[in-house]
Amino acid sequence: MTDVNLPILDLAQLDAGPEAAARFRDDLRAATHDVGFFYLTGTGVTPELEARLHKTARDFFDLPEADKLEIENVRSPHFRGYTRIGGELTQGKVDWREQIDIGPERDAVTDPDAPDFARLTGPNQWPSAQPELREVVDEWQEHLTGVARKLLRAWAVALGAEENHFEQHFGDPASLLKIVRYPGKEDPTPQQGVGAHKDSGVLTLLWVEPGKGGLQVQRDGEWVDAPSVPGAFVVNTGEMMEYATGGYLIATNHRVISPKYPDDRISAPFFFNPALDAKLPLIELPADLKAQARGITQDPTNPIHSLFGENALKSRLRAHPDVAEIWHADLLAERTAG
Repeated sequence: MTDVNLPILDLAQLDAGPEAAARFRDDLRAATHDVGFFYLTGTGVTPELEARLHKTARDFFDLPEADKLEIENVRSPHFRGYTRIGGELTQGKVDWREQIDIGPERDAVTDPDAPDFARLTGPNQWPSAQPELREVVDEWQEHLTGVARKLLRAWAVALGAEENHFEQHFGDPASLLKIVRYPGKEDPTPQQGVGAHKDSGVLTLLWVEPGKGGLQVQRDGEWVDAPSVPGAFVVNTGEMMEYATGGYLIATNHRVISPKYPDDRISAPFFFNPALDAKLPLIELPADLKAQARGITQDPTNPIHSLFGENALKSRLRAHPDVAEIWHADLLAERTAG
């Protein structure tokens, strides 16, 4: 553990009595104010469930290309399904990974007067060659949703608010699970598995294949490694938590460096986000915390919106220009004109 550059928190402390719970909330507040990232143990995710997710992910990426392309995301106006290697961009540059995007299973919105971000609502694509994928994903998402809600309640209390402060404004979550494989690269210099970015939602729970590195977090202007820790998730705050706290909590830049060939890496980030039409209002912080708030990041190329759907649509259109051009050319034209 000497190589760990992020705080380590144990979620089980919340159920270990008032003093332990208070210490956890203090540590949670400090980690997400100072760093925006931490390791989380005590989530109740069993080694058996981890192993099932890991095997299912490996089995999917081992499928023949035709079986994976059956659910390629260019077939989905909702940006769901399989993205082939090089099919996603961060900061306009190619990410060297393949992945599946899975969101809430819902019907597409057909109301012509619905807001633009309603186009993100719709069904997932599931591979006919691997029916067990959906069962494992459903169990994984259900458990992590419970973990995320527990963190939201702890954050609210740690920031001097009622326990349900965030949840009462959350609505029906528009969360997103990515199952990702980073192939090895032979290049002598580090390659972009995922380019530097901040997450657009509320919080992310990242599972990383045991024994693998590659994730880097920006701390004090330097990139530090955040390797996998057995039994732990990597958790980070997204832009909406920065917005809701006036910059007291921070969304932090992070990236993934491709492994060296012949190694590869599996990971599964779970982005816990509010309903697309939900706003997280600014929280009224206690005076001592408010004095430490930095204000919301002002980046004209990446504005942070209070309405989650606007953040999500912005991210999807940028990351998947091929899907955007096929299904949402009108939105691209509007944004170019604007």
